[in-house]
Amino acid sequence: MKIMSLREKYIEIFYKAATSSRKVRTLLTPVGLAFFFTIIVLFIVVSLQVDKFLGFPKLLPTSLNIVVSMPILTIGLFLMVWSILHFVKVKGTPVPFNPPPKLVTTGPYAYIRNPMLTGVFMLLFGLGVLFSSISLVFIFTPLFILLNVLELKAIEEPELEKRLGKEYLEYKKRTPMFIPRQKVRTEK
Repeated sequence: MKIMSLREKYIEIFYKAATSSRKVRTLLTPVGLAFFFTIIVLFIVVSLQVDKFLGFPKLLPTSLNIVVSMPILTIGLFLMVWSILHFVKVKGTPVPFNPPPKLVTTGPYAYIRNPMLTGVFMLLFGLGVLFSSISLVFIFTPLFILLNVLELKAIEEPELEKRLGKEYLEYKKRTPMFIPRQKVRTEK
């Protein structure tokens, strides 16, 4: 009998949830959302406390932090909503426990594999600027990005490969994870 590693167990849990009945996936969706947003709120709250505890100065003057943060927050929210709409079109959610039944490669997914997370990263960065938090901008947002990349590489992407097979592998080869590629013109 083969002993599964902890990573393999998590991949299997995500796979079983993603391929379970509609009822089970629907019940798991709010749990996944609550967990993810709780982590985000914790990162924000802890970073603001770290700023106070360490006596960090404000990142920007109050009037400037609003001007700088609004475009970042707007683009991040737009990217998140655009991503969700493309998942909903094919009867899925961004929650790994209740994914779309097929690979989504339209809208923002035509340019990057994880536009929802890119939007969340921008949102965290924008909130760091808005709250003038040095630790949210320079410590906790990069840490959040790192943890998400590690989780994606270790669990979510292997689960997608298992569930979607060759189609996902080809999509993964041609589509960057978070930042769109700039098209290079070739001269004839």
